Amino acid sequence: MASTKITAGFWHDRLEVNAHKAIFHQWDQLEASGCIENFRIAAGEVEGFREGWFFSDSDAYKWLEAASRINASHPNSRLASLIDNFISLLAKAQMPDGYLYTYNQINFPEVRWQNLQIEHELYCHGHLIEAGISHFIASGRSDLIDIAGRAADRIVEDFRDKGPEFTPGHEEIEIALMHLHQVIEADTAYLETARQFLEQRGRTTGFAMSIIQQNSRVAQRYKIVKHRKREYLAAHPDFKPYQLPPGNVTRKHPLAKLRWFASALSGKYFQQHTPVRKQTVPVGHSVRFVYLETALALLARETEDNSLVPVLEKAWEHMVMRRMYVTGGIGSLPGLEGFGNDYELDPEYAYGETCAALACLFWNWEMVQLTGKAKYSDLFEWQLYNAAAVGVSLDGLTYFYNNPLSCRGDITRKAWYAIPCCPSNLSRTWADLGKYIFSLNDDGIFIHQYISCETILHASIPVNIRIESELPWNGKILIHVDPAEKKKMKLSFRLPSWSPDTLPVLHGSEHSQKHNKDELQFSQGIELEDRVVPIRNAHEQPASGFNPGESRFVSSDRSWSPEDRIEFNFDMSIKMRHAHPKVKGHQSKVTLTRGPLVYCLENIDNPNVDIFSLVIETSSVRSEFDKTLLGGIVKIEAETKDGHTITFIPYHLWGNRGCSQMTVWVKA
Repeated sequence: MASTKITAGFWHDRLEVNAHKAIFHQWDQLEASGCIENFRIAAGEVEGFREGWFFSDSDAYKWLEAASRINASHPNSRLASLIDNFISLLAKAQMPDGYLYTYNQINFPEVRWQNLQIEHELYCHGHLIEAGISHFIASGRSDLIDIAGRAADRIVEDFRDKGPEFTPGHEEIEIALMHLHQVIEADTAYLETARQFLEQRGRTTGFAMSIIQQNSRVAQRYKIVKHRKREYLAAHPDFKPYQLPPGNVTRKHPLAKLRWFASALSGKYFQQHTPVRKQTVPVGHSVRFVYLETALALLARETEDNSLVPVLEKAWEHMVMRRMYVTGGIGSLPGLEGFGNDYELDPEYAYGETCAALACLFWNWEMVQLTGKAKYSDLFEWQLYNAAAVGVSLDGLTYFYNNPLSCRGDITRKAWYAIPCCPSNLSRTWADLGKYIFSLNDDGIFIHQYISCETILHASIPVNIRIESELPWNGKILIHVDPAEKKKMKLSFRLPSWSPDTLPVLHGSEHSQKHNKDELQFSQGIELEDRVVPIRNAHEQPASGFNPGESRFVSSDRSWSPEDRIEFNFDMSIKMRHAHPKVKGHQSKVTLTRGPLVYCLENIDNPNVDIFSLVIETSSVRSEFDKTLLGGIVKIEAETKDGHTITFIPYHLWGNRGCSQMTVWVKA
């Protein structure tokens, strides 16, 4: 697939912030928290004491992956220098046999792979491999992928033919190994190791005892590290230790600890409770679960194992219909950072971790490649604009870790966190956003997302495609199709669930008197994918009120001529979405959405009302563009029952103006 350049509009502006501000801010924070210094200590360049969580290496690797992608599309001499210097540092820090994990190298150099469910060695190595792949694709250079390859070879050698107790607690290495296999096609060892990690999950006898033992070892190791730190500081009174910022703030469920223990001991927290082919209900830690599903979808594609498809589809359906918020966020239990029970979707307890939303994007992308069903691209769009975009501020310098749907002023955006997994994960995803717009296979060209961009696809002949999109504020989309010569081929376009009946119009390149005929033929001769309600019972209402199963592809298999244009005018009317009756506390409440955006009330815009108790007149809602609000947005206004005018803003923009109160659900 050729690279796709995002050219204008909503996402172009955010990618500019990502490239010119966020990526440098993140590096400065990685330096300030000691994360980069850990590698210098491991490399023997400096003396000092390791800081941060045992898995903090992964945050630096995600930054490196993001930086590599950004420098390819937005070349910058300072960024290039940071990338090159960090790669050189990693080469020095890596052990001769390929192992690279600063927590053990600095604190316990004789220990490896001891507490796989908790300490995330394999997770860190996975993100190192992902960084190596992205850098190789972006730059064509092999220095980082050579480091990644040595790490991958170490893993293959150390884990070949090992049993289920040698599977990771935090999935990611499986994705990385399969991506490396795609780049280095001649070597199947990476694919087979990924398959082994996946197929061995959920088969450990006595998992609860194993977790208790690992937790005990981790605690003892922490005590040793803490004691050594005190000794080091006493011996070096002039040494100034790095300071980690506070952890993220979240409202705790009253039974959070008890539920965490129950989930962990049963194996559900780690997706180790049953073999993966039986895991059709989303459980445990949300990011872990969705990385697992992404890996399984990748495995199904790479090995053409269609037996995995029903398992993946059932898990996705269960998540969407019973365990997902209206924003597309997942994870209703802060203590678990994970899934609750069916319909357990309290808006204030909502965790909705940014990384979990990003993981869902990866899973949706794999599922649409695997099945060709539009519902996966549709959920991708919804989560992209809402559950994921909310994670970073407009200026790219502050972040949300967890994303509730109701806040009474106790959660604010922060410049960094004690566990800063989300910022660089956002940046690497934004920097690769063009990857998710088009796909090309034996069934033709698919357009999944309507983002202003241009690309050249090679469908037997070069085809230049350019999209002009006014989303998310307006529904007009213009797609320019320019093949090198007139050519018969099939193009498929996603009709979003929020405007499923809007058919395209073709503006042909033929002589003007044939213009109307071309439009008519296109409208009458198209193929429509059946709407797929993603549930076994077609009458079941989604828990959140949002159903991506209403989406479908519209296709046209015709002779395309240079300068053909396809136009959509999607319905941007305001929709009021209702939660399932089983979702507690949502009776008589609605969420307002417009196009792909979920809206919310923020008290900054509504200082004279109680946003949690007001009641809106549903007939009074209207929208208008406000160029002075949050950089220019379409806002929604409505009247309350007692005569106040209130203003709704897109959910992803809340928290950009300091501490505030917010709610997505309002009484109506």
